[in-house]
Amino acid sequence: MTVDAVEEPFRTQLTVRLRDGHSLLGIDLPAPCTFTSGNGLDILWMGPDEYLVLAEPGRQAELEAALSRESDAVVDVSAQRVTVQLTGEHAADVLAHGCSIDLEMSPPGTCVQTLLARTGIVLMVREEGFTILVRQSFSDYFHAWLADASLEYVS
Repeated sequence: MTVDAVEEPFRTQLTVRLRDGHSLLGIDLPAPCTFTSGNGLDILWMGPDEYLVLAEPGRQAELEAALSRESDAVVDVSAQRVTVQLTGEHAADVLAHGCSIDLEMSPPGTCVQTLLARTGIVLMVREEGFTILVRQSFSDYFHAWLADASLEYVS
């Protein structure tokens, strides 16, 4: 198989607003259209003073308490999006079927909000593939689209 899609259910996802500061929980804040990682967390730049903190399942309360001491506002949005890891030799080819982002020019660490087919997603470019966050209400459509776009690459 040259494309592998694995859903990561119940990921901790916290939206954080921070007007002033250079780090959250000891991790440097990302530049626009990027993400930073450390201590089991990913911090995604979502806008000029907005970040999305991702962690393994079950850390909402712990991280919300810690982040509320460092930021202007924290909201638990864990149920809002489904997280899918897309890896394999042809992962970028599958995404190219419905995404206008030039993935060849997007180095690891890139994070953008874009459309995939007709679905709004957050796309993270990693060394080993891609992390895709899609709204829960579009997840059935997204999974069907992903299965169709992957057909020619599955052996």
